Amino acid sequence: MTTPDAPLRSEAQQRADQIGIFRAELARLESEGVLQLDPAQRQAVREHHAALLSGFAGRFDIDRDAQARQLSLGMRVASFLGALALAASVFFLFYQFWGHFDETAQVAILLGAALASLGLTVLIQTRDASGYFTKLAAMVAFACFVLDLTMLGQIFNITPTDRALIPWAALAFLLAYAFDLRLLLAAGICCVIAFTAARVGEWGGIYWLHAGERPENFFPVAALLFAVPALIGHRVVSGFASLYRIFGLLCLLVPMLVLGHWGWGSYLAGYEGFDAKAIEGGYELAGFVASALAIWVGARREWSDTVNTGITFFVIFLYTKFFDWWWDIMPKYLFFLVLGLAAILILLVLKRLRRVGHMGRAAGELAS
Repeated sequence: MTTPDAPLRSEAQQRADQIGIFRAELARLESEGVLQLDPAQRQAVREHHAALLSGFAGRFDIDRDAQARQLSLGMRVASFLGALALAASVFFLFYQFWGHFDETAQVAILLGAALASLGLTVLIQTRDASGYFTKLAAMVAFACFVLDLTMLGQIFNITPTDRALIPWAALAFLLAYAFDLRLLLAAGICCVIAFTAARVGEWGGIYWLHAGERPENFFPVAALLFAVPALIGHRVVSGFASLYRIFGLLCLLVPMLVLGHWGWGSYLAGYEGFDAKAIEGGYELAGFVASALAIWVGARREWSDTVNTGITFFVIFLYTKFFDWWWDIMPKYLFFLVLGLAAILILLVLKRLRRVGHMGRAAGELAS
């Protein structure tokens, strides 16, 4: 249970939403004659909730009603666009006047910009209860750091390397976990994906910039990302575990989808006995199995992100297979009719699975 001393704004917001739902349900129960609190109980509940909401509002600047939530959505969009604009401004400012500075000044400016933006982020975080300005500053700090390493490499004529992704990922993770920033967590995960795929590609004899030519290079990082939330608890940060699982599934299912139509991109194509058609068929089957397994695991663990990702890719695999089978031989009206009927069948199956899940949970609640 979250208290006014909750360490996260997301937890405080969740508790405030629960209070609003409780109040609405209590009012309905009283109007239907199911439950009636005496005046003392009603006053105690009202005062307790008022104290909680007041504490949350003072410390976290939470959304206390629907109008505030709508405005918060606009603020999130504005902070994201503002961060992009400021990062672009820094980038073009550097390149506009870069040639007017000598090498020493360039290095000093780059280091100063990175450190100053990071320090500004920490300073704003101590004064920003809403977190929106902190997120904006953190994204600008990350952009400055990326620009810093990129331009330092140009100044000292350093050969581009995938190792630059390591400090980028480290700072992205640091800012993400320090300030509860899912966007920067996604940036850090992308850096890890790129670095791991590049390393695997180099072990296979591929230059790191061409690692994407072998989609199987992404399979190891898929397992790594999916294992992170299972091995490391993320209860103190909101939505981070879901991002790890989603990116893990993307690194698994997207390569399978690509290899299901481009067997020559597989490492197996270089071995005798593995022709492109056999590889494509194997990865198509693997894609169906993996997406179905994701749906099953997500339903068992109540991971809606995993279920939705699995369903999305299962449908994509199914529709692409329909296209391969019937697009050239069927009349177009019949082809799209089959797609529509397949969609209806998927809806019926998912509805059945949802009903079974509801019945199982209801039986468990009655047994307890």
